[in-house]
Amino acid sequence: MERMPVDTMMNRFLSYIEIRTKITSVLPFFMTLAYLVLNHRPVDPLRSGVFFAGMLLFDLTATSINNYSDTKKNDLALPLPRRKALGITLILLVLSIACGLWLVALSDIVVLLAGALCFLFGILYSWGPFPLSYGPFGEIASGFFYGVMIPFILVRINDPGYLFTYGHTAEQISVHINIMPAAGFGLLTVLPFCLTAGIMLANNICDAEHDVRVGRRTLVFYLQDRALPLFAGLYYTAYFSVVIMVVSGFLPSLSLALLLTLIPVQRNLNVFRQRQLKEETFSVSIQNFVLILSAHTALVFLGGLLPTWRT
Repeated sequence: MERMPVDTMMNRFLSYIEIRTKITSVLPFFMTLAYLVLNHRPVDPLRSGVFFAGMLLFDLTATSINNYSDTKKNDLALPLPRRKALGITLILLVLSIACGLWLVALSDIVVLLAGALCFLFGILYSWGPFPLSYGPFGEIASGFFYGVMIPFILVRINDPGYLFTYGHTAEQISVHINIMPAAGFGLLTVLPFCLTAGIMLANNICDAEHDVRVGRRTLVFYLQDRALPLFAGLYYTAYFSVVIMVVSGFLPSLSLALLLTLIPVQRNLNVFRQRQLKEETFSVSIQNFVLILSAHTALVFLGGLLPTWRT
């Protein structure tokens, strides 16, 4: 039997795990690191590194599970033989679990519970008799787990008492929330939540007809013509959250420079409004995600270098 060239095999592997979409986890990670620097909070290299590895490995795992399950249900071909694809998925899952357990050993039970919730979502999103991807909650779920849970875990492992502290006795559990840090963190997550949900929504808009044929009832199925206004509204909400953070004192005025990116973002929104084709215009959601979140991360990090910022 003729063996497949190494470069071809690698390309098919990268296609199977959709390596180009991993920005949805990587950029929120670096945004949160920048926010920790901005607020002069501690950053533990070992814990952050282990979390980054586990986060990325499980993101790859979730993508491979999704592709494996979808192609099986729809009788479509995978870039790799199914047996080999399943083996890759299991290896990624084991490695991500190992990193997760290592991180828990370095941190606390809060990280264990948060990580377990993320693993549960990543698997149930596309696996099982009632996968989340076949219902109307994909945008909310992806926005929450990529835009909120990744920043939350990263903050928790580096500065456990920053957002809240807890204690317990035999009779009760007490939780004390640090209101201002928690409020700032909540506003911080609005932007990655909206941008991630935007990618999911754009994908579902482009796949609307196909999804109906295979029995998938996504949010677009219920919104119909209101899906496009929602798509644009997610971006406007993301920008508005940054303005609120600056006005409230959670970000320096330098972050308002992010509004300059609204020009190319609006141009991309206009392109998508005219045509919603997977091969032609879906990429604008990826472009907007990278443009906005990269610029936002850089501005937050630069704000942390300002000598007058919360010294």
